[in-house]
Amino acid sequence: MLPRAASPRCGPPVVSVSEKIASENPLPFEPPLDGPSDHDLIRRAQQGEERAFAELVRRHEERAMRVALGLIANREDARDLAQEAFLRVFRNLERFDFEHEFTTWLYRIVTNLAIDLLRKRRPAMSTTAEEEEEADLDLADPDGPAPSAAMEQMETAQRVRACIERLAPHFRSVMILRELEGLPCTEIARIVGTTHVTVRWRLHRGRKLFLEEWERMEAVESAKKKSAGTTGANSPVQDP
Repeated sequence: MLPRAASPRCGPPVVSVSEKIASENPLPFEPPLDGPSDHDLIRRAQQGEERAFAELVRRHEERAMRVALGLIANREDARDLAQEAFLRVFRNLERFDFEHEFTTWLYRIVTNLAIDLLRKRRPAMSTTAEEEEEADLDLADPDGPAPSAAMEQMETAQRVRACIERLAPHFRSVMILRELEGLPCTEIARIVGTTHVTVRWRLHRGRKLFLEEWERMEAVESAKKKSAGTTGANSPVQDP
């Protein structure tokens, strides 16, 4: 089961979004890890022990794939991206900072690769525009109740995915890490390379944009149904 615990400075994850997205890409149950810690395995891998690195991959490849898939949606691209992330880990293993968890480093690599890919596929937001938005740090909503009431009305994970995909990469990354992975804002800040305050703002803004997109999609769907009903009512009835 995905973690649901809320960070007091981050606001609770939107559980309905997490469950809907997770329904697309379920992970098997992960029992507590036995044996050496990630740090021990890294030290052994740094000394040339191939089995140690293989164990790191075995432990974390499904989670890396899940994060990648949450960000870029296409399963083949996500698999390639996760493999590229582990390749970069292998190439830079000697530079690992033991002050941090291995997963923080891995998620950062996966997230950065995904954001680079997303930016190649869509016009990038200008630095000036993003800085102007982040200067307006309206932080009330992330510490208040999550918009779970509206989220509970979602019908399918595919529609959730459509809303997520319309978010800019920097919003999408924090939404996935928070709503799907349940990570605290302090950890997300280390992963995406920004401040805790900026992560909170991006969550606040990302949730608002998500809800706006959801409401727009509902309005379009409602209009289609109404149009179809009107057409059916006006159709000529032929005598038998």
